[in-house]
Amino acid sequence: MDEVEIGYLGVRALSTLYRAGDLSPVEVAQALLARIPRVEPQVNAMMRLTPDHALAAARRSEDVFRRGETPRLLEGIPFTIKDLQATAGVQTDYASAVTRGSIPTEDAPVTNRLHAAGGMLIGKTTSAAEWGWKGVSEAPISGITHNPWARGLNAGASSSGAGVAAACGYGPLHQGGDGAGSIRMPAHFSGVYGMKPTYGRVPNWPISNNDLATHIGPLSRSVEDAALMLQAIAGPHPWDFTSLEASPLDYAALLHGASLKGKRIAYSPDLGHARVDAEVAAPVAKAVAVFEELGAHVEEVSPAWGPLGPELVRFFWPATFTARLRHVPEFESQMDPGFVAMIRSAAGFTVRQFMEMRERRYDYIRAIHDFMEGYDFLLTPAVSVAAFPADRLQPAHWPQHPWDWLMWAEFSYPFNWSGSPAASLPCGFTPAGLPVGLQIVGRRFDDLGVLQASAAFEVAQPWATKWPPLATS
Repeated sequence: MDEVEIGYLGVRALSTLYRAGDLSPVEVAQALLARIPRVEPQVNAMMRLTPDHALAAARRSEDVFRRGETPRLLEGIPFTIKDLQATAGVQTDYASAVTRGSIPTEDAPVTNRLHAAGGMLIGKTTSAAEWGWKGVSEAPISGITHNPWARGLNAGASSSGAGVAAACGYGPLHQGGDGAGSIRMPAHFSGVYGMKPTYGRVPNWPISNNDLATHIGPLSRSVEDAALMLQAIAGPHPWDFTSLEASPLDYAALLHGASLKGKRIAYSPDLGHARVDAEVAAPVAKAVAVFEELGAHVEEVSPAWGPLGPELVRFFWPATFTARLRHVPEFESQMDPGFVAMIRSAAGFTVRQFMEMRERRYDYIRAIHDFMEGYDFLLTPAVSVAAFPADRLQPAHWPQHPWDWLMWAEFSYPFNWSGSPAASLPCGFTPAGLPVGLQIVGRRFDDLGVLQASAAFEVAQPWATKWPPLATS
C-alpha cells in the first residue's frame, strides 16, 4: 500500500488494519509526514506539521495494538487542528500578523479530546482568512490555500486548510470551526463532507466573540468518519458555559438505523432571496430528487424569514469584529484590507442599535425554529457559487464590494444563529469539474438525524472515491 492510499484510508479501515497487524500507526504517521510536504506546494493547506507529536502518539498506539489492549475510539488515527484552535506547545497564529507566533500553554477542549481518544496530531491547517472573517481562502500571513480541484481558486474559509486536507488525503479527520459557514463552505468548494453540529454540542474555548454563533465540528471524506470524530469531541466541558449537558451518542453505530421513507423535507433553492449560479443550482436540484427516490416527501418552499437575513448579517458580522479596530493603527499594512474596511464600516454602531438589532435577530431565530417544526430537514445549496479565483472577494460576474463576501453565502449564517445542525455534502460537479455541495439542516439537537440523512444520500450517490487532481499530481 503506497502513501497516497494510506492517506485516503478512513477510520474504520485503519482500525481494521491495525488490529490485523497489516499496518501500524507509526507507518501511517511516517507515510503522511512524508507525503504531505510533497503535495503542499500545490495546495498550501498546512501551517505546520507536528512530527514529534504524531510519532510519539503513534508509538503509544502501536504498543496498544501490539499488547492486545482495548483500543480507544480513535486509536492511532491521524487528525489535524485548525490554526484558530489552541494546541499546547504548538505555534498557533490565528491567521493574523497581530497574533503570529503565539504558542498556547493549553490545548483547546477539542484538541484534548482527540488526543484522549487515541488520535495523533499530524499538524495545524491553514485558517486562510484573518481571524476567520471571510469565506475566501487567502490570508496575509499564509497566502492562498488553493482549491484541490483547480489551483488558484477559492477553497472556502475559514477552515480552508481542513477542507483541502480532507480532500487531499492528509488522513481522515480534520477539525473545523463555523461562525457563518466556515465548515460548510470549505466542504462545498473542496468536495468533502463538513458538519456544523448543534451549537454547544462540541465545547469551544476560548468562546468566540461572535454572540454564540461559532460551532466546532468535523471535516472528512465520509459521513462515518465525521460521526466518529463528533462522538470523540462532543459533550459538556467546564471551560464552555454554553456547552450542552448531554453526552455524545454512538453516532457511527446509529448511522444506518433510520430510513428517509416518509420524512418531511423542505427544499428551498434560494431561501426566498438568494442569488444562485445555474451551475450550482442544477446539481443541487438533482440531489434533492434523490431524497424523493429514497421515499421522503419533499416540498419546495420560500420561507418568509429568509429575506430578513441579509440586513441582519451585514450589521452583526462587522460588529462582532470591531474589537480588532485597536490593532489597525499598528498593523494595518499587514492586515487584510477587506477586513479593515469591514470593521471600519461598523465603527459608528451604537449600543442602542446593537440591542435593537439583536431583538430583531431573536425574532428571526424563532421564525426559523417555528418553520423547522413542520419538517424533519431543510435542503438548500451549501453555497451560491462554485470556486472562483482566490484573490477576489466575489466572483467577477457578481456585484463587487470592498468587504461583502456574504452575498454568495446567504445559506450559512441563519443556522449559526439558530444553533441548528447543518452539513454540506458533495452532490455533483459543475461543467468545469468543480465540486458542488448540498446543505442538510436539521432541527436543533437532531445531529444524529442530519448524519443519518447524509449517510443515506452517501449510499445512494457515493463521492469518496473521487480524488482531486492536485492531490495526486
